[in-house]
Amino acid sequence: MMATVDKKVRILCVEDDPQMRTFLLAQLKARGFQTQAVRDGAQAIDLAAIFQPQLVLLDLSLPSLDGLTFLRRLREWSSAPVIVLSAHDEEPVKIKALDLGADDYLTKPFSLNELLARVRVALRRAEETARLRNSVMGGEAQRPSYRCGGEGGLLVDFAHRVVRSGGREVHLTPTEYDLLCELTRHAGKVLTHRELLQRVWGPDYSRENTYLRTFVRHLRRKLEPDPSQPRFLRNELGVGYFVPPPDTEEL
Repeated sequence: MMATVDKKVRILCVEDDPQMRTFLLAQLKARGFQTQAVRDGAQAIDLAAIFQPQLVLLDLSLPSLDGLTFLRRLREWSSAPVIVLSAHDEEPVKIKALDLGADDYLTKPFSLNELLARVRVALRRAEETARLRNSVMGGEAQRPSYRCGGEGGLLVDFAHRVVRSGGREVHLTPTEYDLLCELTRHAGKVLTHRELLQRVWGPDYSRENTYLRTFVRHLRRKLEPDPSQPRFLRNELGVGYFVPPPDTEEL
């Protein structure tokens, strides 16, 4: 029996191949998603503003406005998860897409089951992020917030999904926030590369070290006073990453 979703999740498909676009629309609609599709990057920006997608499937080779430029512009105002669907399998292209805010990268050709699994993972991550933002207390957090470095240091408010560094609020994508939460909720403990990949992206991502390196670099650029000499997001060479213990046990 074909699985369906309980409510109309909005997915925007930005794909210039007509056959792929038709295939994606048919398969997603059959599973209960509310879906819009467009082939042109410039038109996709306008449609995204109107449609307000909860997830975006993005090809990189687009007319008028390429996929990377679309991604850069989308990230100026939207934190919706973005899964890149591309024929380019080169690591520099993947890193560029992740640097610009993509949450996942799937190389064509791909199986429908793998795509649907990655869609489910991305939507669960975004839903959890929204739940944490809207809750009064972070149910899974052992403390309501994490602070390191005093008033001008790093603050992660689990209850309201607010992150501050150097006294200013920092806006993170759902994946960036999930990665930061994993580290801060286990402050003082080194989490291995494999642990972080499985906890943030899922069990099928345990070898995607490029993802982890890229997102750690994202976070350091956003959170560290000097990303080349990180105070907060530290690494244990060849093992994993950790953040220092909080300033106090109860914040």
